[in-house]
Amino acid sequence: MSGPSAPRQLLDDIGLSLVFFTRLRLPSSDFGGRSLADAIWAAPFAGLAVAIIGALVYAIADVLGLAPAPASALALAATMLVTGCLHEDGLSDIADGFGGGRTRESKLEIMRDSRIGAYGAAALGLSLLIRWSALSELTGPGHVFLALLAAHAGSRGLFGAFMHLLPPARGDGLSAGAGAITRETAIVGAALGAAALLALGLGGAIAALILLGLLFAAFRSLCLSQIGGQTGDTIGALQQLGEIAVLLTASVCLS
Repeated sequence: MSGPSAPRQLLDDIGLSLVFFTRLRLPSSDFGGRSLADAIWAAPFAGLAVAIIGALVYAIADVLGLAPAPASALALAATMLVTGCLHEDGLSDIADGFGGGRTRESKLEIMRDSRIGAYGAAALGLSLLIRWSALSELTGPGHVFLALLAAHAGSRGLFGAFMHLLPPARGDGLSAGAGAITRETAIVGAALGAAALLALGLGGAIAALILLGLLFAAFRSLCLSQIGGQTGDTIGALQQLGEIAVLLTASVCLS
């Protein structure tokens, strides 16, 4: 199937992305037969929803008089809750697989293991620490919302291009089951993600775009060398790395 070409398909794709990438539920689960491959361009809209919820929690904490550090921790917790730690799980699996496996097959096997190892625990700890510290450097709910918007929508804009440019590393699983991503779909998703970076201002957007481009190229090369392609876990890890890169940029541009 191709990308969206009608208003109903646009709404179906956005709804499908919201349901797939978050724990939010919509009144209707009928998405007009659209697949994840069709709807992946709309992943930044799921990021927008996550950002709004995280920023709202921060704003409530701020009104109640909490300092930026605990308010940032609560906002981060809210974003993880609304996504069900979907991407954190991918990051920990990739860290364990790439760090602990000796062959391609052993890496893929470790990535499928539900248990978390030392590499995965360390990766999760560092991810949480860096994201929290970057958010806590920001001043006020407004800046926190802009940072979360850029980070969550911008990082999810990479999904389509990553899946388009790398073959599935295994014949089953989330990535293989999603289907082929067209060039058009990948471009639309990337453009939406790039537009979200403008929340950081023009200079911040350019800096974040460069960082995401370098990160994308490096992680693509790593995945090809380690497992010969991409899986659902690599998509999650890419989101986490992208979110970190944008939040670090935001801590410089918005603080």
